[in-house]
Amino acid sequence: MGPRIPLGLYVHFPWCQRKCPYCDFNSHAHSGSIPEDAYANQLMGELKDPPLDAIGPLQSVFFGGGTPSLISPSVIGRIIDGANDALGFEAGIEITLEANPGTVDVGNIAGYRLAGVNRLSVGIQSFNDRHLARLGRIHSASEASKAIEVARQVGFDNINLDLMYGLPGQSPAEAMADLTTAISLAPDHLSWYQLTIEPNTVFFNHPPRLPHEDATDEIIQAGLALLADNGYVRYEVSAFARPGKQCRHNVNYWEFGDYLGIGAGAHGKLTTSAGIFRTVNTRVPADYLKRPLTRIAGISERELPVEFLMNALRLCGGCSLALFEARTGLAASTISRFMQRGMKDGLLTPDGTIQTTELGLRFLDELLTRVDPA
Repeated sequence: MGPRIPLGLYVHFPWCQRKCPYCDFNSHAHSGSIPEDAYANQLMGELKDPPLDAIGPLQSVFFGGGTPSLISPSVIGRIIDGANDALGFEAGIEITLEANPGTVDVGNIAGYRLAGVNRLSVGIQSFNDRHLARLGRIHSASEASKAIEVARQVGFDNINLDLMYGLPGQSPAEAMADLTTAISLAPDHLSWYQLTIEPNTVFFNHPPRLPHEDATDEIIQAGLALLADNGYVRYEVSAFARPGKQCRHNVNYWEFGDYLGIGAGAHGKLTTSAGIFRTVNTRVPADYLKRPLTRIAGISERELPVEFLMNALRLCGGCSLALFEARTGLAASTISRFMQRGMKDGLLTPDGTIQTTELGLRFLDELLTRVDPA
């Protein structure tokens, strides 16, 4: 048995105030009060009896959604304490909570900090009120800036901002204005990514007019330069961080680490002596509240290379062949043909690590179609 694989915990809250037209996550607009105590009871049951006997300690906890900032700090604190009791925490654990600027105030942001949350991820998306309205967001640009100010006031020193570009009707100048505003707020981390149209969304059924590809390319090149000039290091396709502020939870995903997923529709990935397994929970909140069910399916040996690579190749610094072997249990020779072809075509670096070139990062989806066992 090799070194212990890092373990994270993902906690899903499926409720939001309004379903955004681009969102394909398991989120549901709620009316009336959220049954947060009953939901927390089900989460605690999952923690006490995790699938496949998941073994801690946890290196990270991530509260995602939906909109976790609709949930009271006392419930968040109860889950954090329950996770520590059930699985234990590594020293310096990272505990992230996603927050919508339209659902936070001084009281609950301070409450989350006291409950043990030490990293806040704020879903800004844009600082342009016209674009926010088109995206279905419930906050204004001024509320977004205020949320960051309040988070700093109550002691958060690790803050991520989610920001999108390529929005309907957005010009390159508007996209850069958004990014400039975000940088002026001095976040520790920026998730800066292009709007994509996903199936089963309002935008998919009623497609908006998006910027031309040339305009998007202009935004990307100017944005990458601006971020670098301001000290943000690109360590993943859409993730930029100040030194030491990379998101540990997400890096664990990308390095094919293990994670326990709890809550309605949550996904997990766990490694056991019998193999590597995916878990998927009951998706509908009402069904989850009645009886949480977890489907467990093994990842076949044939699937493992692409499962690993579709995550690891997103990392700008790449990873070693030794990590591939440690996390998949397969020999490095399994992907030798893929590596050789990628290097020949200038999509992978020639130094023997699993790392894309700048061209490979740009055409990552096409590169992954080439993965097959040797």
